[in-house]
Amino acid sequence: MAPGLFTAAAAVLAAVASLAAYVALNSPVDSVPSPPPPPTPPPNNLLQRLEKLGEGALDAPEDVYVDAAAGGALYTATRDGWLQRMHPSNGSWERWRFVGGTGLLGIAPSADGTMLVCDANKGLLRVGEEGVTLLASEVDGSPIKFADAAIEASDGVIYFSDASSRFGFDRWYYDFFESRANGRLLRYDPSTGLTSVVLDHLYFANGVALPRDEAFVVVCESTRFRCMKVWLKGEKAGQTETFVDNLPGCPDNIRLGSDGHFWIALIQTRSPWLDLITPSSLAKRVVATFPAFLEWSKSTMKGAMVAHVSEDGKIIRVLDDSQGKVINFATSVNEFNGDIFLGSLATNFVGKLSLAEVTQEQVTVSSS
Repeated sequence: MAPGLFTAAAAVLAAVASLAAYVALNSPVDSVPSPPPPPTPPPNNLLQRLEKLGEGALDAPEDVYVDAAAGGALYTATRDGWLQRMHPSNGSWERWRFVGGTGLLGIAPSADGTMLVCDANKGLLRVGEEGVTLLASEVDGSPIKFADAAIEASDGVIYFSDASSRFGFDRWYYDFFESRANGRLLRYDPSTGLTSVVLDHLYFANGVALPRDEAFVVVCESTRFRCMKVWLKGEKAGQTETFVDNLPGCPDNIRLGSDGHFWIALIQTRSPWLDLITPSSLAKRVVATFPAFLEWSKSTMKGAMVAHVSEDGKIIRVLDDSQGKVINFATSVNEFNGDIFLGSLATNFVGKLSLAEVTQEQVTVSSS
């Protein structure tokens, strides 16, 4: 080899060795290869028809809840620490309750008229006229680092998710890149004040829901494109099985619809760049090490999608905005009175779409 070429080759090897050492010492993730994402159905872009509620007044409304008992009052939690409410009579918004912090995520009603709030940084909260009460911030001596979504059963027991035991809300994308089972489904018993683990080793535990008969509880596993269920009643009580698999996106929040079926928001994490790097542990460790690479990778996630799933885990229909032209990164969907309401961490509004405008022939019908 010519001296010049030898010198150049040595310089390249030295640079590679230096990069490898830097990544080994500084990467925040201990990645494993991500499973290949399921295929996405042909786009229909029906979510582009939605109406924008509260546009400009809401900062990243991640979850939405519609109170049927209050005539359709709409609630959401925003990054400024407020629970906000829209009055159905005139569409006006008010700052309803102040919680504080920047990590307010899932919200759910409680039978006593208060609101259950998952604060990713604090834990499970109860918010009412008398203020904010911390219900759970640890389980079995382990801190709850990423309280995400909750649902209250008819007996008062609250099921909620801890998305990741390693990374908090401000670093959620590290858990996605790591692709390990760091999440948990938890149970809070108000009669004893005790919190226990229902199911652990979950891949980014996210939305939580109950069917009408409360025979089981569903928890979404975002980085495995599936939802699991734990039987609460009957001969299978205590057993775990897959509820729905191969979803065309990462399931975020899930809510029971008026027809007894479920609506699931599906985060779109596909892009040519992400499809290239996610099968490689090393590539993900490198990207996670450099903030500029990481931010650019996140920016390639485009689109919004929601799925209507039957009580037995069959996909009924899928609605999307394939390029995120109107709404991007949908994180929640709530059906009420023939409309669906969408929350997102990437918008300043809540989306509303009339299902009367969406015929069965317009949507892609699939099965799990």
